[in-house]
Amino acid sequence: MASQPDICIRGAGIVGRTLALLLARERLRVALVDQPPKATAPDVRAYSLNIAAQRLLQELRCWPEGTAVTPVHQMQVFGDHGGALTFGAQDLGAGELNWMVDVPVLEARLAAAVQFQPLIEVIDAPVAAPLTVVCEGRTSQTRAELGVAFDIAAYPQHALATRLHCELPHGGVARQWFGWGHVPGLSEPQADILALLPMGGEGGRDVALVWSVHPARALQLQALSAEAFAQTLEQACHLTLGHMTLTAERAVWPLQLARAERWIGQMPGQPKQAFALAGDAAHAMHPLAGQGLNVGLADVAELVRVIQAKEFWRPLHDLKLLRRYERARQADVQAMGWVTDNLQRLFAQPGPVWQNLRNWGMRGFDRSGPLKHWMTRQAMGATNTPPAA
Repeated sequence: MASQPDICIRGAGIVGRTLALLLARERLRVALVDQPPKATAPDVRAYSLNIAAQRLLQELRCWPEGTAVTPVHQMQVFGDHGGALTFGAQDLGAGELNWMVDVPVLEARLAAAVQFQPLIEVIDAPVAAPLTVVCEGRTSQTRAELGVAFDIAAYPQHALATRLHCELPHGGVARQWFGWGHVPGLSEPQADILALLPMGGEGGRDVALVWSVHPARALQLQALSAEAFAQTLEQACHLTLGHMTLTAERAVWPLQLARAERWIGQMPGQPKQAFALAGDAAHAMHPLAGQGLNVGLADVAELVRVIQAKEFWRPLHDLKLLRRYERARQADVQAMGWVTDNLQRLFAQPGPVWQNLRNWGMRGFDRSGPLKHWMTRQAMGATNTPPAA
């Protein structure tokens, strides 16, 4: 890039590459800083993407195809004492609730699109620009260098993720269990959340597992043989999909609720340069609702919308402009974080009183028409309209 870019994006993951492609469509010159991660272990993550994220990626012609994307028609949630609820897109006359997407395939589609966009230059070190957007993830070094505090509330859980092949087809159903597990060294069982997410396309028998458990139990489960782990999982999900076979390594990471104290600011000592945070660099939440990447993609969509609508005379580093983005996204992110945090806390409360209360609530929710439809729309990302009174 012969001249200074309009925007420098630090971080070339899904959020960073999507933002780069959206900005290039606006005829802005983008420098995309791509520093390959040090980790070499296979990526077992899978993301749940709603209709807003799907439309965004389809517009960029980066939506995966074939078995790399699996439509989710229904969500089944099971409590710890008979409570259960089911909701799906058919409740609103739609075909899909959301889609499970294979992370490496989506990343490859975005990387290929970036290569063919002449207004994007992929570089290995940051450069000066009127606006720098930080998309480096929750451990962002740039955010720390900018002096932006990242308020973290650690959960007493780690996520264990892997992939499995099942005896029975998943049927396009995402399943989640709120339960309790025994932890080495502790006398009392600890709350856990087990999610089996359909993979491998329609009619597939593969699932992605995300199991949120006490840190000591996560290490115990990770150390089990593949056969012993599969048997433990089969018992935990009551053989819902029959016998299972482990098909990938097991990854473990800590869970947290986190948010940057501010999402925008002036670059230190540079009055004509500003920064904005997006994606996990700005926030993190519990994965129980599967909204992490949806929220990150909503960040970049809003930032681009703000830039599109800016007054012609207002520069990209104008903090009044960037505050429009910050105000618009902070409220939505705070609301989603509040929901996931309180759900996690509700199902982590021991004792029969809490157990009866939450399972009574689940059964009541399952019978509630307007509220259930509103929740379905939220999961789909189709609308923010509240339920009718």
